[in-house]
Amino acid sequence: MDADREDLMSSKTEETTEAIGCDLAPGLQLNLNVRGLPPSATLAINERSNRQSKQGADVYKMGLGQSPFPVPDIIVDELERNAFQKDYLPVKGLLALRRAVAEHHRRTFGIECTSDDVLIGPGSKVLMFILQLVYYGDIVIPTPAWVSYAPQAQIIGRQIRFLHTHGKNGWCLTPKQLDELCRSDPSRPRIVVLNYPSNPTGTTYSLQALQKIAEVARRYRVILLSDEIYGKLHHEGDHHSILPLYPEGTVFSGGLSKWCGAGGWRLGLFVFPKCLRWLQDAMAVVASETFTSTSAPIQYAAISAFQKREEIDQYLYQVKRILRSIGKKLISLFETTAVDVLSPHGGFYLFPDFKAYGEKLQSLGITTSYAFCEHLLKETGIAILPGMDFGRAPEELTARLAYVNFDGKEALEAAAQVPASFPLDDNFLYSHCAGPVVAVEKLCKWLKSL
Repeated sequence: MDADREDLMSSKTEETTEAIGCDLAPGLQLNLNVRGLPPSATLAINERSNRQSKQGADVYKMGLGQSPFPVPDIIVDELERNAFQKDYLPVKGLLALRRAVAEHHRRTFGIECTSDDVLIGPGSKVLMFILQLVYYGDIVIPTPAWVSYAPQAQIIGRQIRFLHTHGKNGWCLTPKQLDELCRSDPSRPRIVVLNYPSNPTGTTYSLQALQKIAEVARRYRVILLSDEIYGKLHHEGDHHSILPLYPEGTVFSGGLSKWCGAGGWRLGLFVFPKCLRWLQDAMAVVASETFTSTSAPIQYAAISAFQKREEIDQYLYQVKRILRSIGKKLISLFETTAVDVLSPHGGFYLFPDFKAYGEKLQSLGITTSYAFCEHLLKETGIAILPGMDFGRAPEELTARLAYVNFDGKEALEAAAQVPASFPLDDNFLYSHCAGPVVAVEKLCKWLKSL
């Protein structure tokens, strides 16, 4: 390139830079929907906990809800056998996997579906985002709620309607709340999020409650996004899906991350009723222009996760047995304090309310859940997330506690040596699941010292 042309190109670059505002503050160049949006709270607390641990601090990492259990060997073996798979797969997902998913959901949840009703994606999180993108309507979120529902809606520009639930109702949306919202504008298009067993509360809906919510949803023709990613981790194995109760308007969301310990594999799925095929097809169009298809080796390996296998059944039995035992132990510890917390039905979360300590905390200058969690981390090394990250009022002294800070592989191997007729007692928990137990003991001791 000659000198004159080089000077001209440099001049044009400077003009373009000035025109697009690159000399302005970076935040002013962002889309209004993204500007000021913080990183995901769960990922942020995990990174912060890791930094403090590397700096030598003793940290009880109870912020990120990542399954501590290893991916079952039978599925890992399939991944190794299919590492060579390199071709782009169909946008909606590998046919053999979609068939396995459909059969699994018929067998496990009573959901009548075929491979044509299944959409595979790189994590359910991406699929939820695309659903909101293609369906024009409000997003209705019962709180406390998983931290990413609202930010996704904000990024897309959807109107968010929060419905605040109460501990007296198990932190569950009531049919009355949904009816009152819909009655205010009956024809308005809406997506209502249901997540059960819940992240962050660990509680779930009874079959009767789901039936009544289905009646309201049908009356106003709302779309239900039924996030049942923790469904297979119901501690008693008594999970009910709302899709068979309201098949014409429910989109089922699931995946491998929670029950299979495969969060980093990033495989999520949606199951649609046939009458919402237009919605599924629209999502597939967006998928074709964004993620193209989910990782081929992961999809081939996942087939075995959804097939009827004795190894998978035994794995799940022990996982639920361990989580149920830890949940009961932690509740018994909190019962020695004035903390208000509900027993978990599934998953690995508790959502304690520390309001009984409000006056004592206020004397320390603590008036919000954020300040409480910051003070707790500083004083005890216990990292949990404030209720405000889950859509609750800042002054409500609630928090989410994820009891997964233990070696899941070791716990599984040890539990397999304990006969099914024997409980996983304190000796087992302190030997193999000490992390959450010791942390809550320390938390309770700190509260009593206030």
